Amino acid sequence: MLKDIVKNLKPSSTLKINEISQQLEKKGKKIFKFGFGQSPFQVPTDIVNELKNNAYQNKYLPMQGLLELRKSIANYTSNKKNYIYSFDNVIIGPGSKELMFLLHVIFDGNIILPVPSWVSYMPQAIIGRNKILTLQTKRENNWFPTASEIEEVIKKDKKKNYLLFINSPNNPSGQVCENLEEISEVTKKYNLIILSDEIYSELNFNNDYKSISNFCPEKTIISTGLSKWCGAGGWRLGYFIIPETLKIIKETLNVLASETFSAVSAPIQYAAIQAYEGDHRSYIQSSKNILSAVGKYVYENLSSNKVLINKPQGGFYLMPEFITNKFNSSSEMCSSILEETGVVLLPGTDFGFDKKKMFVRLSFTDFNGKNFMKEYEEKNEIDNELISKCAPMVVEGIDRLKKWSETI
Repeated sequence: MLKDIVKNLKPSSTLKINEISQQLEKKGKKIFKFGFGQSPFQVPTDIVNELKNNAYQNKYLPMQGLLELRKSIANYTSNKKNYIYSFDNVIIGPGSKELMFLLHVIFDGNIILPVPSWVSYMPQAIIGRNKILTLQTKRENNWFPTASEIEEVIKKDKKKNYLLFINSPNNPSGQVCENLEEISEVTKKYNLIILSDEIYSELNFNNDYKSISNFCPEKTIISTGLSKWCGAGGWRLGYFIIPETLKIIKETLNVLASETFSAVSAPIQYAAIQAYEGDHRSYIQSSKNILSAVGKYVYENLSSNKVLINKPQGGFYLMPEFITNKFNSSSEMCSSILEETGVVLLPGTDFGFDKKKMFVRLSFTDFNGKNFMKEYEEKNEIDNELISKCAPMVVEGIDRLKKWSETI
């Protein structure tokens, strides 16, 4: 009844862990939701109002997306990246995840995935029937591959097409890729296309975000959307920006879009225009300041000789490694942590690590973003007292996790 290619696939671990957390809460267990990653902040009011104002929009929109929205995105991106993108380079999808899936379906070649990688890259590549080449990365390189490591893979068969995924700031590590220029040289040298997953780019903590597209725009597909910076994960609006040199990919994606999702919800597309034409710099900066402070708190209070972590640089994740021989797999360790502390984490195996590596992904967003932002705006500074007041579940959960780590 089922095709072999899908028999061994499982539900997305990030969505599954959210459901498990909710079930445990209903049973009365105190749960610290560090497993599922989503923005804790509300969608800016002006964008919500635009959604309300356009609720009457009930017509199918163009497959590639609403023209006015594509123009807004192209202008916004061109200004940020100092590179001219046309509205015709933009394709709107029901979340960037769907567009990535379609890209896997149409691409003919090898997929290069750094480890760790977001949980859905590999399952989508499997469904797309492309060969997957994984690159093990190192802590000292912020968990990103080096140019020489990428080149070594390509040299084994230069005739193949290659699609490399770069996700910076990264899910699950919270790190930023700092060797983009050297990677771009390899990109120009070989038949390599980059999918630059920039969904967390607006939440880069150092305010100087660099994309691989700054160095090789003609070889880079930019993938991003509203979910992380705008707090609109449930709205399901993402987009690709595809350079003219890869026009055939955009045209083919349009064909698949016409046969799958047809068009993204009309009211949401109209509302999204405000997201890219309105001034949301204060909202974004406040979000970043809060996430940076909470991430730093977690890093400083959890790091030890038994818990190794890189300091967070963007987004809302940390990737602790527990130094222990007590467990047979990171999944077994996460089950033990959940049972003993109530802290929900995702095991490193979900992101490509060997099961013997005791990595986990920790999302530090278990707090009420609306309340935190209001308190921050009144106080205009973030200290441990404010974090304890506005993110009590994070503080208690990390304390429990810290004490647990001291027993292993």
